[in-house]
Amino acid sequence: MHHQNDAQSDTRLVVPRHLAIIMDGNGRWAQQRGLPRIEGHRKGVERVKECVRTAAEIGVEYLTLFSFSSENWRRPQEEVDALMTLIKRFIRQELAELHENNVRVRVIGTADRVDPEITAMIADAHALTAENTGLRLTIAFNYGARDEIARAARRLAEEVARGAMRPEDVDMAALEQRLDTQGLPDPDLLIRTSGEVRLSNFLLWQLAYAELMFVEDYWPDFDREAMVRTISAYQNRERRFGGLSARRTA
Repeated sequence: MHHQNDAQSDTRLVVPRHLAIIMDGNGRWAQQRGLPRIEGHRKGVERVKECVRTAAEIGVEYLTLFSFSSENWRRPQEEVDALMTLIKRFIRQELAELHENNVRVRVIGTADRVDPEITAMIADAHALTAENTGLRLTIAFNYGARDEIARAARRLAEEVARGAMRPEDVDMAALEQRLDTQGLPDPDLLIRTSGEVRLSNFLLWQLAYAELMFVEDYWPDFDREAMVRTISAYQNRERRFGGLSARRTA
């Protein structure tokens, strides 16, 4: 119960308005402990719940989590099936609490290959939380950034082809309005866990000026203390946005 007090007392912690996280390292966390990879994913789901609570407590307005990429279908079928089961369980068990805590849930990505039951559950989550005004939780599921950009470009091409817009009206703003993240501000900070130093096809357009932080912790170990520590380091960075300085200090 001391967590809330800690968050309130840390008055100098300047948090990112929009925090994006690549949750990496579940399988390696499990393997180091001699456990099946799925046990790492189960632990990772538990960490998601704590992450959402912490983000809301410390004042993050938008939280975007990379949960399942469109490339993850290449994993062993047994692992993919177990992941889908975990996703269903998470929605069933956590949606009511998220709604009760005024969290607005949004899932981005495509429905290709996704179990219709999961698609229906996602639609229900969108509908139930659509009017909530607290933390905006976006989950990237069956998502790939290059595919997202290609789909947005296709929509623009279709609109030009049918005469709904002129080619000269196709600009950055027009494309952004057709991305899965339409309506969300760009992330201020991206955190990737597990020591890997790459974006892995995540939010390639939206991360143009984000601060990038790569931490050694595996996702199941990335607890509240680790999140606050990482955001504290972000606070001391100087954001330039291509030239202008904007130091993140209180």
